[in-house]
Amino acid sequence: MDLATLATVLQSALSTNPEERKAGEERLNQYQHVQGHLVGLLQIIVATHVDLSIRQVASIYFKNVTARDWMPREPVVVPKISDTDKATVRENLMEAIVQAPSIIRVQLGECLKTVIHADYPEQWPALLPAIFNNLKSQDQQRVFGALYALRILTRKYEFKDEEERMPVYTIINTTFPVLLEILNHLIALPNPAIEVADLIKLILKIFWSSAYLEIPKVLHDVNTFTAWMSSFHNLLERPVPVEGQPTDPDLRKVWGWWKVKKWTLHIMNRLYNRFGDPKMSKPENKAFAQMFQKNFAGRFLELYMKLLSVVRENGYLPDRVINLALQYLSTSVSKSVTYQLLKPQLDVVLFEIIFPLMCFNDADDELWRADPHEYVRKGYDIIEDMYSPRTAAINFISELIRKRGKENLQKFLAFIVEVFRRYDEAPANQKPYRQKDGGLLAVGALNDKLKHTEPYKSQLEHMLVTHVYPEFSSPAGHLRAKAAWVAGQYADITFVDQRHFTTALHRVVAALTDPELPVRVDSVVALRTFVEACKDLSEIRPILPQLLDEFFKLMNEVENEDLVFTLETIVDKFGEEMAPYALGLCQNLAAAFWKCLESSETDDDEDDSGALAAVGCLRAIGTILESVSRLPDLFPQMEPTLLPIMQRMLTTDGQDVFEEVLEIVSYMTYFSPVISPNMWSLWPLMVDAVQDWAIDYFENILVPLDNYVSRSTEHFLTCAQPDYQTSLFKVISHLLADEKLEDSDIESAPKLIEAVLQNCRGRVDQWLEPYLRISIERLRKTKKNYLKDLLVNVVANGLYYNAPMCLTILQHLGVTSEIFQMWLQMLYAVKKSGNPLHFIRYRLILTPGERWACFAVLFSCLSVFRARTLFDLVMVCMGYGL
Repeated sequence: MDLATLATVLQSALSTNPEERKAGEERLNQYQHVQGHLVGLLQIIVATHVDLSIRQVASIYFKNVTARDWMPREPVVVPKISDTDKATVRENLMEAIVQAPSIIRVQLGECLKTVIHADYPEQWPALLPAIFNNLKSQDQQRVFGALYALRILTRKYEFKDEEERMPVYTIINTTFPVLLEILNHLIALPNPAIEVADLIKLILKIFWSSAYLEIPKVLHDVNTFTAWMSSFHNLLERPVPVEGQPTDPDLRKVWGWWKVKKWTLHIMNRLYNRFGDPKMSKPENKAFAQMFQKNFAGRFLELYMKLLSVVRENGYLPDRVINLALQYLSTSVSKSVTYQLLKPQLDVVLFEIIFPLMCFNDADDELWRADPHEYVRKGYDIIEDMYSPRTAAINFISELIRKRGKENLQKFLAFIVEVFRRYDEAPANQKPYRQKDGGLLAVGALNDKLKHTEPYKSQLEHMLVTHVYPEFSSPAGHLRAKAAWVAGQYADITFVDQRHFTTALHRVVAALTDPELPVRVDSVVALRTFVEACKDLSEIRPILPQLLDEFFKLMNEVENEDLVFTLETIVDKFGEEMAPYALGLCQNLAAAFWKCLESSETDDDEDDSGALAAVGCLRAIGTILESVSRLPDLFPQMEPTLLPIMQRMLTTDGQDVFEEVLEIVSYMTYFSPVISPNMWSLWPLMVDAVQDWAIDYFENILVPLDNYVSRSTEHFLTCAQPDYQTSLFKVISHLLADEKLEDSDIESAPKLIEAVLQNCRGRVDQWLEPYLRISIERLRKTKKNYLKDLLVNVVANGLYYNAPMCLTILQHLGVTSEIFQMWLQMLYAVKKSGNPLHFIRYRLILTPGERWACFAVLFSCLSVFRARTLFDLVMVCMGYGL
């Protein structure tokens, strides 16, 4: 297809007419593996005279074909992309990236990543010289393209171990000198444009990937490393330009110059964590670590303090920048050198930076009012915590008290007590609610230290009664929520007056009906620790129906796995007492599961709260089933509710919850009085899954399959459509024959054979030889002792099933001597300790008739046995064992 025709076809693929668009897509698919097609797409991409929308769709097709066929996952006889086309793409891809507008460069970057991972350095040694030549260019567009490509190249080695990192050392030695030149040139520019920030950010990311696991040898040179540190120091010290900053908060925090600050902080934090303490460094890095600690750790600490002073002055710093800066301070606490530098400024840090960050603020208030659901989500999101200034502030105070508590705990608590005093003494309309919120957060965050440290430990009950429990009645919703949270943190202390525990419990329960959603959520989460700590369940038992009602109302409002944890705790604590509520609980949890699943499938952002809550729902269902396991009549009642979940989630749709679903199937097949036909409909799903994609869950799948065979043996043996016996043999034989699978992957296969032979004794004669044959074939290739034991176990179970028939089959297969000599060697093998190397110790329980039949077969094989081997086998047959 010539370029003009290709451009026309690409244009049709953009058509608003569905038929025309479909025809264009089909034609592109027809030509995707024709030699020259990939090169043609690249030519269209770089053709400046072609409409940008056509170039963009060409770049998307180019990316998709490259990702799928450049390095196919499965080996192919004939490569779908010819070596000629690959060579042409490699020769021109770097230049295409240099010339491409940003909307296309992103797609080409993905292609470059694919090709680098497949071909660099062996098939593409010319890439590094091409990058280097463009770095030396005076053309900013070429420099940007080179940095963009170099970032992708170095990222390949970011997490590689020493052996695989060798190519990156060549990359570093070649490019770092010129990168430093470019960086210093960019830093020196007066009034730089925002594009300069993008260039600097790429250099910082290249440095990050190159030095993430190990400091490159070139940086062990003091002068070279000092030059880089000076550049980073300049970047942090230099004020962010005021002109051009977006006014929109979401755009402002990701503005280019703030990203430069963020990545510089990232690098310095990483270096400090890895090399801030010579005692913790590898021997080869000790000198470097000493140099870093002596020359840079304190110098950058001063810079971080200067940066954080903006917080004291109510200036602007992005949350991520504050978070990273506080991480550096937290690390400084444990290092004696930097702690001595920090110590004179510690009061300022604690009371003017850390504590204000812990307090409820305008942004919190706005979110609470405008979107309480989002407020709750952010409050319980682990990812949000990683980037939160408040979490970083809590971590700092926790680390300070843990490492330097003698010097700082009393001082900090005195400050918190003063906050509480001012709050108590202030008139109702002037109470510093936000400062009280920060004080409660501090007390809750330090709960582990305070619970175990006198004199604070003995004062906790008084503190709770005086400063926490009254806030359940606060007019400020955020204080009511914080009171519930703090009460939960201390629910497990030993109360001198048990009435105080009861009072707190009742207030937490009452808060489940609070008009504010965040208060209700925090109260449910706090309830978990009260239930765990409750010694007398009679305090909760009368209100259990009310608790469950409020709980499920809340689950209908918000997706939060912590809510499910509370339910699990209640179910676990009350056990069989949950029986009257079990069906309703399962129905509500199933409804919540479907809601969470739908939410996670339709949500386009990266929030996984719906998926996590869905997992929690299934886990809670499993807990309920376990708690009523001694009440089998309940299981058929719950089956109609749970069956649709099991049927859907035992397919590839359920890969994220497969383990939890299998646990439910296991309970349903084990504790139900009978296994219903509907439950049997799950068998094919599990068998298909383990053959197709779920080998990692074979051990989990074993449990329900064993239940089917052992608890519904008649159906297993007599059902013809589907034929369960045949399907089981197919999956077992497939897995045992697959040499790509590790021994540990297939340990459940012989266990399933054992289930059949033990539970179907005398009724599966036709399967005995096939099972013995595939087990022996795998036994000959097996290396791990445990799988050997399991496979020999199959022979032992064959003897149990029908000893004369088993021996006859072994003789027919010509393996009698081989198997028994191997078996007996395993029986006598011992470890250095003298303990058995293998776990097999058998004696056969045979009838007299079976014994004589075995003797007859054994003595017919007399010529193939050694005397000792024959004697041992006779002893086994006689029932004496070994």
